Amino acid sequence: MENNKITYEEKELHPASGWAMFFLTLLLLLGAVASLIFGAVLSERTNEEINLWIIGGLVWCFIGWIPFKGLKIIRPNEALVLTLFGKYIGTLKKEGFWFVNPFASVLVPPGAVVIKGAPAFGLKISLKTMTHDNGMQKINDLSGNPIEVGIVVTWRVVNTAKAMFNVENYAQFLSIQADTTLRDVARLYPYDSTDSDEKTLRGSSVEVSEQLRELLQKRVEIAGLEIQEARIAHLAYAQEIAAAMLQRQQATAIIEARQKIVDGAVGMVEMALNKLNESNICELDEERKAQMVSNLLVVLCGNKDAQPIVNSGSIY
Repeated sequence: MENNKITYEEKELHPASGWAMFFLTLLLLLGAVASLIFGAVLSERTNEEINLWIIGGLVWCFIGWIPFKGLKIIRPNEALVLTLFGKYIGTLKKEGFWFVNPFASVLVPPGAVVIKGAPAFGLKISLKTMTHDNGMQKINDLSGNPIEVGIVVTWRVVNTAKAMFNVENYAQFLSIQADTTLRDVARLYPYDSTDSDEKTLRGSSVEVSEQLRELLQKRVEIAGLEIQEARIAHLAYAQEIAAAMLQRQQATAIIEARQKIVDGAVGMVEMALNKLNESNICELDEERKAQMVSNLLVVLCGNKDAQPIVNSGSIY
């Protein structure tokens, strides 16, 4: 396999208890101090400048602090990625106080602030669920109209080895992939459509969000990330066409409203004529029926209230 195609898989460490090693190291340090004191007293009695007790105590005082470097504190939803002389040895994820190889190095996650002399528990990878807002982008939809779209991605790290070794910066990698995924998906749908069966960005938010999540998940799989949700947070026409599109939407709404009004008016006129015929209130010839239909349609479809006119004479 070529080196540029190698991907790393996570190995979880099962370390020893940190408390046992802490107290053991502390006892050994106390023993080293006692060895120095005992060696000093013994050298005064035997008139020797130095003896094995003093040598042993000095050696342990110099190297006795090394095990403390292997003590690690892990809080819930945190992880430490450890390497030993450049080789990945595993990830410490279980919460608690643990002891690992004191010569192991802790990898610094992207974005961490490293202070010289800071303890290792300041360099952990967060496994908590996080939210990424990529802001607004100007994209052309399926119809070629420029629109402004923004998404919010809910994600978390599930494979620390992939996140640290397969990509340079997994948070930045997610941001770039979210931008490109949004562009690819937005181009597949129109912003809006008069066809009720056609899927659109505005009317099919659930389908679009699911497609965004699935495509983004495939692209960030190499970084060991899990995409829990990807939803459109902002959707609008670009400023240069917003006014024209608003007029078009208003015209479409007016036409649809007028169609419903006309359909309702025709039904009411038909019902009125049928009632008159069934009740035998009066008999109307075709000319009078046409006039009545015209008057009713004007009253029912007009924008203004009709002014009643009382006819006191004959209808003929």
